[in-house]
Amino acid sequence: MSADYGTHLRRWVLSLPPVETAVTYLRDLLIRSLQCGPIPEHIAFVMDGNRRYARSRKLETVEGHNLGFEALARILEVCYKSGVKCVTIYAFSIENFKRSRWEVDALMDMAKTKLVQMSAHGELFERYGAKVKILGDRSLIREDVLKQVDRAVEMTKDNGKAVLNVCFPYTSREEITHSIRETVKEYSNPPEKKKAKKMFSENHIQQNIRSRQLYSVVEEDDRSQELLNAPSKEDAATGSDVDSAFSDQDHSASSTNRQDDTPSSRTSHDASPILKPTSQAHLPDPETITAETLTKNMYTCDAPPLDLLVRTSGVSRLSDFMLWQCHEGTELRFLDILWPEFDLWHFLPVLLEWQWGQKKAQEEEARLGRRGRGGKSKAQ
Repeated sequence: MSADYGTHLRRWVLSLPPVETAVTYLRDLLIRSLQCGPIPEHIAFVMDGNRRYARSRKLETVEGHNLGFEALARILEVCYKSGVKCVTIYAFSIENFKRSRWEVDALMDMAKTKLVQMSAHGELFERYGAKVKILGDRSLIREDVLKQVDRAVEMTKDNGKAVLNVCFPYTSREEITHSIRETVKEYSNPPEKKKAKKMFSENHIQQNIRSRQLYSVVEEDDRSQELLNAPSKEDAATGSDVDSAFSDQDHSASSTNRQDDTPSSRTSHDASPILKPTSQAHLPDPETITAETLTKNMYTCDAPPLDLLVRTSGVSRLSDFMLWQCHEGTELRFLDILWPEFDLWHFLPVLLEWQWGQKKAQEEEARLGRRGRGGKSKAQ
């Protein structure tokens, strides 16, 4: 009872106009101070602790999720105002379908309502130019929910300064499976050939070479036959009609022989077979598949590399979230606070610690660079 009384008293004090103005001014000052240092381009949040917060306050579970959406709006404003380009939230896991039907339906309805409200009536996305993207297996979303979710995406599609990735419903293993499936599909079909390059195809080159060879053979036969049929000097001097007759017969016979020697009249065993390439020869080489190939087919293919991942509620695990995106440069922060209570005062130390780590990394890189240049100059 005393804890609830203290909470209500704190909210009442913070709602007083002078106090609210002072707190807003201090918040803006702190956010502007963050902009003096490096800012993460991509932050991901595991918004955990809504149900425990509701149970600890003896509230309905749905009310805990509602308060979680309010906390999300506060954190999004801090992120976008400080210069973060991309925020990814774990809104609904595929594993959540194992919960009670009542809670699953409540979460679906809440996502439908809150996303549309934030997109249509809230100034957050419009003020910071943020657009909504839905990442996950869309086939698992109810038809009425999917319609409203697509409506929220449509209303913010023209915003291009920042992005809110809503993972709904999502697991990282499903995302990786989707990427592998798309990669296999891509490497199972021959690449599209441009019409301008058709004349350089293998079949066309083989046919062109063969036609030239056959033409040269026929041309040689014609020249040899002309030499045989050419009249001698004596025949030319006498001009005999009999010899002319024989010459005409020989000419006709040679013409007949040439006709029989055309490519169409040659037997099949005389012609060299044209090798037809198999369909596998036109498929992309699987050896060219790299990590970048799979990244290109991930749901987050358009997002910058993940700089910071934050999870609340004191649980130190990823819970099948952003497994592929967490690389050697991603910093993980597990906070012992429930998500509805998460605000600037808890988020600010995380950002400052990240900035401090970036500064130390830059200094170390510069020190190693100076050492490398110094060693090279000594060697020279």
